[in-house]
Amino acid sequence: MTEENKDVVNNEEQEVQAVLQIQRIYVKDVSFEAPNLPHIFNQEWKPKLAFDLSTETVKLADDLYEVCLNISVETTLEDSGDVAFICEVKQAGVFTISGLEDMQMAHCLTAQCPNMLFPYARELVSNLVNRGTFPALNLSPVNFDALFVEYLQRQQQEQESAEQAKAN
Repeated sequence: MTEENKDVVNNEEQEVQAVLQIQRIYVKDVSFEAPNLPHIFNQEWKPKLAFDLSTETVKLADDLYEVCLNISVETTLEDSGDVAFICEVKQAGVFTISGLEDMQMAHCLTAQCPNMLFPYARELVSNLVNRGTFPALNLSPVNFDALFVEYLQRQQQEQESAEQAKAN
C-alpha cells in the first residue's frame, strides 16, 4: 500500500499544471492622424479601409512574456483617394505562462493572448475614430486560432518547398 501511495505522489508531481495569467494589460503606443481635415468632411463618405494586424512576443523572464497586438487601420475615400485617417494601436499585455509544450506555447502566445488583448484594442480604435468625428468604426472579431492554423500550414508548405529545392 505504501508503494502505491508513492507512485500516486510521483505521478502527481510529474503532471505540470498549465498556467496562463494576465499580469498587466496596457496601451504601448497609439497614433491617430487625419491629414486632410477639415476639407475631407466636404467629400462624399465612401471609405476604403486597409486593415493590418500583427503580433510581437518578448520573453521578459522565466514564464513571463510580453505580447503586443499591433493594429493599423488606414481609411481613404474611394472617389478622391484622400486619406481620411490613419489609426495605429499597440495593445500589450504581460502574461505568466508555464507548463506548456512548444506547440501549446506557440498557440498561447500567438492566439490566446492576442485574443485577450483584442477587445481592448478594438475599443481604443473605435474611440479614436469617434474623437476624430468620423462615422463609427467597429472592427470585426478576429479568429486568432484560424490565423495560427494558417501560419502553421504556411510554415509546412515553405519547409516542403525548401526540401524539394534541395532535392532538385
